[in-house]
Amino acid sequence: MTAGDLLIWTRGPGLALALGILIFGVLLRLFEIYSLGRKSDLAPARETSPGSGWRTVFTRSLPPPGMTRRAPMTYFGGYVFHIGLAVTVFLSIPHIELLRGLLGISWPGLPTPAVDAAAMVTMIALLAVLASRLSNPVKRLLSTFQDYFVWLLTLLPLLSGYLAYHHMLLEYTLMLSLHILSAELLIALLPFTKLFHAISAFVSRWYTGQMSARKGVAV
Repeated sequence: MTAGDLLIWTRGPGLALALGILIFGVLLRLFEIYSLGRKSDLAPARETSPGSGWRTVFTRSLPPPGMTRRAPMTYFGGYVFHIGLAVTVFLSIPHIELLRGLLGISWPGLPTPAVDAAAMVTMIALLAVLASRLSNPVKRLLSTFQDYFVWLLTLLPLLSGYLAYHHMLLEYTLMLSLHILSAELLIALLPFTKLFHAISAFVSRWYTGQMSARKGVAV
């Protein structure tokens, strides 16, 4: 298989396969969560606040008081990484065009040099977070193989995309193919790894806020 053949495969069957696995995996995980069930809440609601769930999504996305001083790398590195990744994924014009072709929706993107800079900052933040994990005895003890595997899954699309854009390391067509392939690997494995928190975190925070409001407890 030539680099051109690989590029055609990743843009066609490879993408369809990755998206199919993603959809199946997300539905499976949601079914697993739903099947756990919960006891009926027979107590009358103490408070009705439709915005509590959304408020909790916002407040739980902010660092707890004092934690930025106790663990600055965990929080600052984490925020830089997540924001940079969102910029790279959702504000890159080629990515927007891909979504337009798949879903028929689009929005304005950033100039490619700006997205390129965001990708670089994101990779630096990823390396800083990894260094913090490895240098902290407690974090290192609590870390599992999946933590490092997920870290690598996240880094590879950023690194390969950066190398492809700058025509570095390998021939452009091959590097672009590897970039797309690494992104498809991340997409396919997202429901089956800790990356699923990209979907579940917001839902769980919203649910926590809604139920807390029902019980009259501020979150």
